[in-house]
Amino acid sequence: MKKGNNTLGNIAWKFSERITAQVVTLLVSIILARLLDPEHYGLISIVMIFITIANVFVSDGFGSALIQKKDADELDFNSVLWFNLFFSFVLYLILFVFAPFISSFYGEGYELITPVLRVLGIRLIVSSINSVQHAYVAKKMIFKKFFLATLFGTLVSGVIGIYMAYSGFGVWALVGQYLANTTIDTIVLQFSLKIKPKMLFSFSRLKGLIGFGSRILATNLMIAGYEELRALIIGKIYTSSDLAFFDRAKQFPTVITYNISSSITSVLFPRMSIDQDNISEVKNIARRSIRFGSYIMCPLMLGMLGVARPFVSLVLTEKWLPCVPLMQLICINSLFMPFHTTNMQVIKALGRSDITFRVEAIKKLIELVVLICVMRISVFAIVIGMVACSTTFTLINAFPNIKLINYKLKEQISDVAPSLSMSILMCLIVLSIDLLNINDLYKFVIQIVVGVTIYLLLPLITKNPEFKFVISLIKSTLKKTNNSNN
Repeated sequence: MKKGNNTLGNIAWKFSERITAQVVTLLVSIILARLLDPEHYGLISIVMIFITIANVFVSDGFGSALIQKKDADELDFNSVLWFNLFFSFVLYLILFVFAPFISSFYGEGYELITPVLRVLGIRLIVSSINSVQHAYVAKKMIFKKFFLATLFGTLVSGVIGIYMAYSGFGVWALVGQYLANTTIDTIVLQFSLKIKPKMLFSFSRLKGLIGFGSRILATNLMIAGYEELRALIIGKIYTSSDLAFFDRAKQFPTVITYNISSSITSVLFPRMSIDQDNISEVKNIARRSIRFGSYIMCPLMLGMLGVARPFVSLVLTEKWLPCVPLMQLICINSLFMPFHTTNMQVIKALGRSDITFRVEAIKKLIELVVLICVMRISVFAIVIGMVACSTTFTLINAFPNIKLINYKLKEQISDVAPSLSMSILMCLIVLSIDLLNINDLYKFVIQIVVGVTIYLLLPLITKNPEFKFVISLIKSTLKKTNNSNN
């Protein structure tokens, strides 16, 4: 129980760190959305398609392999660092050369893609260093080190982005924000960790990491590739504004989903890798994590679904209202992310990256067929296809762990059901308030107050164990803070 509580405590700390940074990011993005046009976001979304796919090669695979390897040492970390740096330079040169061809693929009106891609592509080189730093922090379970780097990078890059937007730089304001964020994060984290790269390199060590890392890389490449293929298709078949509405609809649910999932992943993978020989302990950690993740994710996603229309109208202005129905669907799509994340981390931690690759290959094949069938109907149809696939994949992700750790499907459903049922009830009540003929500001405030009240009362009445854990965690944190101040 002690290990389980410690793991959840680490998840809570990581989640708190991410939320602090993302609150700043959210405020910055709201200001930028008011200053910039949907077309600016559409252009940067197209550029990010290619940078995101290229970034998978330098940020994934070897980082996971370093964490999973029990005896990873200084030589392993330095070998991966120098390889990542070299490979990121190669990828950047490829993007630099092919930028004009990408611009011509999208046609007239997209000429800015070439210079924007060439400048923002520098982010790849910085990310190659940052990925090894993240692997080191996860391996050592020193997640507090992320806080200063992430917060400082987010604040400074936000100021840069807002200043450039006010000054009329247009899409370059987003370029400046993205590039500054990654660069400052990496520099501050380097000083925080107090480790210096050494001229150490071993092909044999890299070769030893390739087996596990290559399958993780291939898996993540499939995931990122498919996600960006969807954006590429929307940008090509429809307008840049349609792509901007799609990306804006994803932004707010994704901020929540990413932070909860990355918090779970960052802690679970190294924790379960340490305990990979103790199957019962791995199962116990997985169950507690799914319960905790669902308790946090379900009300946030269904709550956002309920307040989506007044939220977008008030925060982003009415020019972004076309993204509301898309945002509501994406909230449903993101609902079971802790379920997905935990199940996949169990498989990875047990060293079965072959299973994760096969599972993702099957899922992406299904998604591709669905995407081809709906892509010319509408953007709304594309998102409906996303939701249908995600719901089906919840079961697919669960099946391997029935055999690997004896985590039965019935147990998994029972671990999610309490939080899901309470959140659905809360969502229905919040949605009914949206029917009231009152000012959007008043409506939004009432929805938030009612939604939070309902979700706090229901766990209290039902004596939900996750609610008790959150309360005890808050009390423990406050106690430690008071003791440190004294």
